[in-house]
Amino acid sequence: MGENTNTTKKLTLVSLILMIFTSVFGFANMPRAFYLMGYAAIPWYVLSAILFFIPYAFMMAEYGSAFKKETGGIYSWMEKSVGPKYAFIGTFMWYASYIIWMVNVSSTIWVPLSNAIFGSDRTGSLSLLGLSSIQSLGILGCLWILLVTFIASKGVEKITKVTSVGGTAVALLNLVLLIGGLVVLASNGFQFKQPILNIARDFTTSPNPAYQTPLSILSFLTFAIFAFGGLEVLGGLVDQTENAERTFPKGLTISAIVIAVGYAIGIFACGMFTNWNDVLSLDTVNMANVAYVLMRNLGYELGMTFGMSQASAITLGLWVARFVGLSMFLALTGAFFTLTYSPLKTLIEGSPKKLWPGKFAEIKDGMPVNAMWIQAIIAILIILVVSFGGSNGQAFFALLVLMTNVAMTIPYIFLSGAFPVFKKKQLAGEVEKPFMVYKSYGMALTASIIVSFVVGFANVFSIIEPAINGRITDTVFMIAGPVIFSIIAFILYYLYEKK
Repeated sequence: MGENTNTTKKLTLVSLILMIFTSVFGFANMPRAFYLMGYAAIPWYVLSAILFFIPYAFMMAEYGSAFKKETGGIYSWMEKSVGPKYAFIGTFMWYASYIIWMVNVSSTIWVPLSNAIFGSDRTGSLSLLGLSSIQSLGILGCLWILLVTFIASKGVEKITKVTSVGGTAVALLNLVLLIGGLVVLASNGFQFKQPILNIARDFTTSPNPAYQTPLSILSFLTFAIFAFGGLEVLGGLVDQTENAERTFPKGLTISAIVIAVGYAIGIFACGMFTNWNDVLSLDTVNMANVAYVLMRNLGYELGMTFGMSQASAITLGLWVARFVGLSMFLALTGAFFTLTYSPLKTLIEGSPKKLWPGKFAEIKDGMPVNAMWIQAIIAILIILVVSFGGSNGQAFFALLVLMTNVAMTIPYIFLSGAFPVFKKKQLAGEVEKPFMVYKSYGMALTASIIVSFVVGFANVFSIIEPAINGRITDTVFMIAGPVIFSIIAFILYYLYEKK
């Protein structure tokens, strides 16, 4: 997630597009999509860009410009539009989604680290004190959260500078994927490793047996929407953009097209050098390691293309996996340090001080230290419940990814749901209107309904799909997070009103 602090120099069209691209575009989304759906992922990504990304991005831009003097971020947007209770519950759900994200990343960050050291994912054979690999990863995840919270609570922001190197390296990976894919394709006489025999079928049907029912295909929509996440950052960029009235809509539209096309080309490029039937016979692949397995395979294929012996090609593959592992480890570490305090700070600074019990909201060294430790305890409890919940490796990683996707897309419904009320106030002159894309209430309402429906629809399918296939626990975990956090938000607000 990118953040811009440069307020003196205004953003030009190109710099705005670059910022949006780095905030939203995620490298791991392409290997995951290709693993789950093959080429059939591409239409879903394009559909998500049209029905979700573009209309939602314009809403964020309108909120951001109308409330540019407010410090409370999305809390202020919803409070000034609908009211404080709605704002608090919506922001609390948004904040809770980052706790779920922390649970996911703290348990899976060992996969890139293992790739950085060994060139392959060895987490499956990890055993601490005789525990299973999943339980061992859970324990490591708990220790990681304690370490990061301890360092971040000291007000150390220097680490994010180091990890921006990781961000740059991850950006480079996109070029490696594309150029490497083209080289392998050319050397194979332009024969794709994942053959395209029937365009209509190959671009609509997944080769993955788990993604062939209408229900599972529809649940994939959450992945596609999640791939366009991170847009809340953009609200604050409107007033930092040159001629925002003209530049911002243009920048967002171009970015949306570039990102959607970028994802489509990236997924397409995966098929140039990867056939899962060949890869799966050699490797265990899961949602956490798929990007590394795929890139290691690219290294191997490039080695064979350049006439290396099989042993040398395998070694090259390991070195590519190490590069990917190190880049992803650094980038995730940077994001983790920032997200340990940033969403919490937004929540505390935006909401009324009296909402929080005791010394919860106290700020020391610019950090909400007490709140950060309580957050750490909550994340650790969730990790222990999920990792000791008795699932195998593949199911565990898939569940973590799904929990994160659902938790992080639910707040989009709150923000898009508040938009028609915001627009009504704006058109009545109660709210500033420095920048408008939706010129009428009807346009705003239509966009709000489409975005809310698409996100809600995708989440419902993601949540019920495991239950229908007999994985009731997965459905329970996906619902539990948002439900428990919304109950906590209701209780906190109820107690505040009674005060």
